[in-house]
Amino acid sequence: MRQPRPEVCFTVEGLRKIYPSAGGDVAALRGIDLEVRRGELIVLLGPSGSGKSTLLNILGGLDSASGGRVMFGDRDITGLSDRELTAFRRASVGFIFQFFNLMPSLTARENVALITEIAEHPMSPDEALRKVGLGDRGDHFPAELSGGEQQRVAVARAVAKRPEILLCDEPTGSLDSDSGRQVLQALVDSTETLGATTLIVSHNTGIARIADRIIRFHDGAIKDIEINADKRRPADIEW
Repeated sequence: MRQPRPEVCFTVEGLRKIYPSAGGDVAALRGIDLEVRRGELIVLLGPSGSGKSTLLNILGGLDSASGGRVMFGDRDITGLSDRELTAFRRASVGFIFQFFNLMPSLTARENVALITEIAEHPMSPDEALRKVGLGDRGDHFPAELSGGEQQRVAVARAVAKRPEILLCDEPTGSLDSDSGRQVLQALVDSTETLGATTLIVSHNTGIARIADRIIRFHDGAIKDIEINADKRRPADIEW
């Protein structure tokens, strides 16, 4: 067993995920090995069904592994109970999905407060909204915001708890290029100011240029890992 190193956030060893189906078992992950360093931004690329979202969900404690293990620092999270996984997600993980999942009857500020009221050491909802450039939109309801603004509220909600990890599943998938770049900038800024470890799942190869590393998936396995020598700001990427 490898000993954890302080600079490593996740150590993934032989990770497998099998989904049973009427037509036979489906292997979503086929023995993944990976190290994720603290504070880095990684983009996971690959076609639908290649395993990237499954890996994200297991790292975030939303899904369980069929085999192998995931170490978060020196803690094996694949062996945690449901209650322990809930505590792990609440304390350490911020999730951002393609669909914003905002409460339509609550203002932007109140949507963010849903998280800050249960977090241990949160920032205020207004501070979180300022971080994503929406300091003047706190009293607006989701229907009064553009799609890009709604997604930035979702980013504010995720970062308000000051998470160690940001897990983003197609966060720009339903947005136009300008709104998508604004959301990516909010993620980059949050990663840098919070020191969070950020993983972004995407089909958009242009997004990969904002990453420290690019991991490409195919058929439940890692196809290749690229260190990004040409890292760019979101405003400078091609969509």
